[in-house]
Amino acid sequence: MSESYFKEIGSALKTLATGLKTTWKEYFIPKSTEQYPENRTTTLHVSARHRGRLVFNRVTEQDTALIAKGAKVGDYKCTACTMCERACPNDTIKITAHMETDPETGRKKKKLDDYQYDLGDCMFCELCVNACNFDAIKFTNDFENSVFDRSKLVLHLDKEVYEGGSLPNLIDGGAPLEIGKFNTKTK
Repeated sequence: MSESYFKEIGSALKTLATGLKTTWKEYFIPKSTEQYPENRTTTLHVSARHRGRLVFNRVTEQDTALIAKGAKVGDYKCTACTMCERACPNDTIKITAHMETDPETGRKKKKLDDYQYDLGDCMFCELCVNACNFDAIKFTNDFENSVFDRSKLVLHLDKEVYEGGSLPNLIDGGAPLEIGKFNTKTK
């Protein structure tokens, strides 16, 4: 009985020594910290496929078919069809619209009143973008969306024009990707 008791104590001390060896080895290795808020413009790379926030696609000079139909450059492409609202699994998107008669053709057309998007509830699943038949919405890779008041995360996409994120070239991925090189500070 006493022989197995001392064997167990020896085994426990061996395990403790192994753990302490790893701890002491890590203690003396120099640590490095990426200086995120200060140097994010020079080293931070964000994948172009990253889903950060939803924005409206606007009519550009290349959209000749929309311009021929009377759309102006800078207008949003949303037709208030509510396909994105129906595709959203957790009701992140709320669209209000009304019917309006076009004076030229006399046809009734839906007119968008408000496109409300709750960034705080969004799962970033991109089902809304896939459901949109008019290429009216897209996700950008802008990830710096932290606020102190949750109500500021409710965005009205039809009333804002997205100019890009706070980082230069964010849409293109930010800083160039350099594998194995970080802007770090050694402690």
